[in-house]
Amino acid sequence: MKNHRPQILVATLIGITVFFLLVGYQARVGWSAMRSMPGRGMRPMEIAVPPRNESAYRSPFDLAFSPDGKTLAVSDRTAGVLYLVDAETGDVKKTVTLQGRPMAVAWPREALVLVAEYDAGTVALVDAQDGEVLRRFRVGPKPVGVAVALQKKLLVVGDYGLHTVSLVDLQTGNERARIGDIRHPYFVAVTPDERLAVVGNLIPAGPATDPAAAAAISLIDLDRGTKIKDIILPDGSSSVRQVRVSPDGRWAYVVHTRGRTMLPTTQLDRGWVNTNAFSIIDLAERQLYATALLDTVTQGAADPWGIALTPDGKNAWISVAGTHQIAKIELATLHEYLAGRAGKSGASEAKHTVTDASAIWQQIREDPSRRSQLSYHLSALYAGGLMTRISIDAKGPRGIALSPDAKHLAVTSYYSGEVLLLEADSCRLRKRISLGPQPAPDAVRRGEFVFFDGQHSFQHWLSCGTCHPDARVDGLNWDLVNDGIGNPKNARSLVWSHKTPPVMSLAVREDMAEAVQKGFQFIQFREVEEGDLNAVRAYLQSLEPEASPHLVNGQLSSKAKKGKELFENAEVGCAACHPAPLYTSMQLHDVGTKGEFDRSSSYDTPTCIELWRTAPYLHDGSAPTLKDVLTTRNPGDQHGKTSHLTPEEIDALIEYLLSL
Repeated sequence: MKNHRPQILVATLIGITVFFLLVGYQARVGWSAMRSMPGRGMRPMEIAVPPRNESAYRSPFDLAFSPDGKTLAVSDRTAGVLYLVDAETGDVKKTVTLQGRPMAVAWPREALVLVAEYDAGTVALVDAQDGEVLRRFRVGPKPVGVAVALQKKLLVVGDYGLHTVSLVDLQTGNERARIGDIRHPYFVAVTPDERLAVVGNLIPAGPATDPAAAAAISLIDLDRGTKIKDIILPDGSSSVRQVRVSPDGRWAYVVHTRGRTMLPTTQLDRGWVNTNAFSIIDLAERQLYATALLDTVTQGAADPWGIALTPDGKNAWISVAGTHQIAKIELATLHEYLAGRAGKSGASEAKHTVTDASAIWQQIREDPSRRSQLSYHLSALYAGGLMTRISIDAKGPRGIALSPDAKHLAVTSYYSGEVLLLEADSCRLRKRISLGPQPAPDAVRRGEFVFFDGQHSFQHWLSCGTCHPDARVDGLNWDLVNDGIGNPKNARSLVWSHKTPPVMSLAVREDMAEAVQKGFQFIQFREVEEGDLNAVRAYLQSLEPEASPHLVNGQLSSKAKKGKELFENAEVGCAACHPAPLYTSMQLHDVGTKGEFDRSSSYDTPTCIELWRTAPYLHDGSAPTLKDVLTTRNPGDQHGKTSHLTPEEIDALIEYLLSL
């Protein structure tokens, strides 16, 4: 065997040199920008942006086959409609105008479709024959996921805005129970015996300073109407999308991202910053069973979204929104491997040979508990012959469904306004279904596509949307090198980032325009064309705050009105640094929140807009709730004078802040 130590030493020294040059350059650029802002009297950035007209575009979000396989129900998030499509011919039979933004769909029966109406606070029941809305079920204000327990006559709905799941009687329309403390519930699923609902929490709850911070899967007892347990995914997990339950009810499957948040963002190679995962929940033991990666050593699978399962549970298909692919998983064989039954030589008989990745299967065969290490092994699924990734001619594939006969896959192409029908075995295109005229993308639409496109990053490991789902927050801390290494900061919402310069917690970027360019250069490690950069800037500038779910008929509640008085009271002092209408002074302030890893004690004042969806709070995400911000994380009344307020006044102030 040749001695490779000299070459390894040279490569290591080169890597260390490049690393410190990069860190030094970024730190100099960042800190010099910060020093060049005396008084921070900066003007909001404005570029020419066409009026945003989302409704002009078709953006299929979710879809499902009817029980007989003859009809596809397809929700459209921007056009505000539900399409009823002939699955054989591809003809759009009916277009049903809905309220709010249509999200998840479900078929309770042959001719009936349920669709969540986000921002309308309802779930519509649609007659699939004539396209009429038969009734609406009142739920929380921002429903996303829907599922049905038909024998129990129960509708299960996740409300993104209020962090709740509603159990609604399908006959009376009355809410039987509302379960809280679920962080932005997204998709939901019900077990075949209708005993459990499985709910994906989109992002983590709790402080981002916790090294184990991660999103969870919540289990709900449908008989009692209570939450049984939160099953925490591996540390750094976020952007939890589709959840499916195996036909036998033993397993739940979920896709999500997994950030390597303990490492600085100095490179993307080999999943250094982010990986993309497929997790299995053991519903019998009510615990995480295994997490495998959809990435290979040199190719990430940015932003997995949807899951479809065969009726026998032997195969799964996953839509990978950021790389415009389908990942096919041999589930039956995967479960054999995870149980330690991979064969005499582990994965040596696999279709592919990737030595390091194959070794994990041999280790699991010798000790099945080693499957807990699987999430650290890139290419393990590929090396074991368990996964095939196929590129498809779609732009942002999200919803995915398998026909009842398991012959065909239907996949939404979000940005082209189409549905692709594929042969399930090969993922070859069978039919391309246009949902209607699709205008050429303007700058805003183009920018949105680039923002969520993983192919704009080196080796496709992530997109802008990986850390900023819906251009908001992922609930995690990241150690960016633009202000030095070793001081992680919480991901921030990008809403109004063009109006509230500078950006980043330490104000190291002059404005949003600079941050966009540097983000691609130093986080996604790509030199992006100026046209694409300007398109992303146009998209971010087009973002407007959503109406808070805490408003009552669009107005402040009486409790929130009392909180507003406190907010504006000079003795409390909130408005001094957070003045309306932007709710930020755009200044750096020392509010006593410096942490153990921080070099600076002064931080950019964030806007209070959309606080209902931007937890955890403060520059380091150390305050999981607004109550923490106002009490335990407000030493010496440096962050507003709140120590003299009564508990009732604190609650009123919080209610106002959540209403912005």
